Amino acid sequence: MTPQQTAKSYDKLASHWNSDDFNRSNGIGQHKRAIRFASRKGNAIDIGCGSSGRIIDLMISEGFEAEGLDISLEMIGMAKQRHPEVLFHHADICNWDFAKKYDLISAWDSIWHAPLENHEAILRKLCEGLNQGGVLIFTSGGVDQPGDVTHPFLGQPLYHAALGIPRLLEIVSQQGCICRHLEYDQYPELHLYLIIQRAEQGEAGPLVGCPALER
Repeated sequence: MTPQQTAKSYDKLASHWNSDDFNRSNGIGQHKRAIRFASRKGNAIDIGCGSSGRIIDLMISEGFEAEGLDISLEMIGMAKQRHPEVLFHHADICNWDFAKKYDLISAWDSIWHAPLENHEAILRKLCEGLNQGGVLIFTSGGVDQPGDVTHPFLGQPLYHAALGIPRLLEIVSQQGCICRHLEYDQYPELHLYLIIQRAEQGEAGPLVGCPALER
């Protein structure tokens, strides 16, 4: 699927994340863990923010200046209704450029919808978008090798792709970042989330493994 086709699917699904059936705590505990690593609480952005606003709520409550980005116009419209004071970008992360650096970037259950051939460039872009000490939290498929698949969700086709854990960690290290946490948080489902931090000046260089650290 192209990003434009994915946007059309999400346009039709947007109201699901605003319904009473949606669990608004989804991903929040993981984000709280990520925020504990952040050196500063300045700019933050939710990539693939969707319509629920729950991650932006958390960013604001933690003292960040929050923004959102989504490729679905319906998602953005609902997000703006919930947070009229927040800056939202209706854009495709594949070709959207950061105008500034961020202390927190979230890409929760979002960038895995991008075409597989774009994943490496997207991850590099997200790492480069961090301030020193800034934190990126994102999800991926917990697989070892690159791959993609399309499955229906609530009657709409949705595409998912993943680079595989070895390649993800290699890119992170090449971008001057460190993996602070990697977890299969819904095991045995292959839902993987990572917390990545841009190294502070003078911090240790190449990544060797990825410890799951508590802080």
